[in-house]
Amino acid sequence: MKTTELRQKDVAGVQAEVKALQKAHFGLRMQKATQQLNNTATLRSTRRDIARAKTILVEKQKAEQPTK
Repeated sequence: MKTTELRQKDVAGVQAEVKALQKAHFGLRMQKATQQLNNTATLRSTRRDIARAKTILVEKQKAEQPTK
């Protein structure tokens, strides 16, 4: 997922995306454990997508916080 797509979503949308990515990553890990995963590079890309989405989520949450 591109960062521009994530930045267009609101906080709830990014949270949903993180949850979906984590679910996909879990599925890939299970496929790897049962030796059904052909392309192991997808594990790395989903892990990085999760990190990218979490970073944008934190940025959005900090932007919404009222400053004191």
